[in-house]
Amino acid sequence: MSDKSKTASLAGRIGGICLLALAIVYGIGGSRIEYAFASDPLGPRVIPVMLAIILGVLCLFHLRKPGTTEPFPTGTLLGKTLAVPALIIVVVLLLEPLGFAASIFVLTAGVGRIFGASWRKALLGAAGQALLWWFVFSYLLEVYLPKGALFG
Repeated sequence: MSDKSKTASLAGRIGGICLLALAIVYGIGGSRIEYAFASDPLGPRVIPVMLAIILGVLCLFHLRKPGTTEPFPTGTLLGKTLAVPALIIVVVLLLEPLGFAASIFVLTAGVGRIFGASWRKALLGAAGQALLWWFVFSYLLEVYLPKGALFG
């Protein structure tokens, strides 16, 4: 086995282990959902636990024989890859003070810039996304969205 295929196999196994850990955490979280027994004969726990079991089984198959995968990113691509989850964490922290629409705006503009959009395109796209999702959730689905401490 060449060094390149060993590295790809290791990357596949690391990804499989991460997904298996996610399946376990998701399954535990899903099994702890509280509900009134009379609400549904199966309850809201069934779907998350079932999905966690399916993901866990598929991860075990993948860990047994990972096949070929892309190697870990390096250089600029690694920076972009790490910048997206970092931006998501920042946006989650900003959700309460800024509210939903402003947070989605920041997330969309940031992701656009990370992947090479010009400032103009990133800001226009972010404004469109913020308006679209505010309309969908607030008016079509009638879901309460936080306005934010700064704007509320």
